[in-house]
Amino acid sequence: MDQELLRTLLKEQHPDLAELELKEVDGGWGNQMWRLGADLAVRVPRHDPPNRLLIEHRWLPEIAARVALPVPTPVRLGKPSDRFPNTWLVTTWVAGEPADRTPISAAQAADTLAAFLRALHTEAPADAPKSFGRGDPLRGHTEGFEKWADEFAVEDAVREIWAEGLAAPEYAGAPVWLHSDLHPANVVVADGTLAGVIDFGDLSHGDPATDLSAAWLLLPDGTVDRFFDSYPVDDATYRRSRAWAAARALSLIAIGTAGVKNLPGGKPTWLPAGHAALKRLL
Repeated sequence: MDQELLRTLLKEQHPDLAELELKEVDGGWGNQMWRLGADLAVRVPRHDPPNRLLIEHRWLPEIAARVALPVPTPVRLGKPSDRFPNTWLVTTWVAGEPADRTPISAAQAADTLAAFLRALHTEAPADAPKSFGRGDPLRGHTEGFEKWADEFAVEDAVREIWAEGLAAPEYAGAPVWLHSDLHPANVVVADGTLAGVIDFGDLSHGDPATDLSAAWLLLPDGTVDRFFDSYPVDDATYRRSRAWAAARALSLIAIGTAGVKNLPGGKPTWLPAGHAALKRLL
């Protein structure tokens, strides 16, 4: 996808937006993103199945109305055509710098993140989308965790965090809405604090511990307790959250390492974010 093709798609399907300034945004894993004018963005699938954008188009307006932080709310749908065979979206622009490049530094972000997740984690309806593996029991991710733990020779304490999460009782409550992918590249920062949540490509439902792992992935040192004061949980949920954080930190390290080696799909800015998360866990 280049600017000329995207401009052509806009002229054909949304001509009133076609003359706005287009600027490609560096980053994005499953989708390529462009800023459109001052207030809009265009998301085009890079790796994600196109139906994930249809899911965002269906559900994000409802979620946006419920949460306090800005999220990329769909405003136009781009339909498949002869020029481009996949669905694409025009959304609102969420201002701020990605946290993998400008980490959160303000302690108050713990309260902001907790409030966002309390508002998001309502009971999901029967037809809510499901992203593979997201919100499911930890045991289904053991093979991946052990592979990364061996590859990066992690401390025994990290393996103990995972084991404690596996040993905790599984979530037995009603499945709740989940962002499912709350890591530093999927939130934005302004004035040192959490300013928005982006990329709902893995929108799903299940165990809230999946999202609560973000306390270790996103927040500055020394603020995890403050987060859980604002979002209190039982011991089992806390242990599952820590285990999810350990797995997600290793995932960041894996993708970050690939980026340092200039391998396809690698993101070098994810490497320090992953190491910082492991340090907080320990």
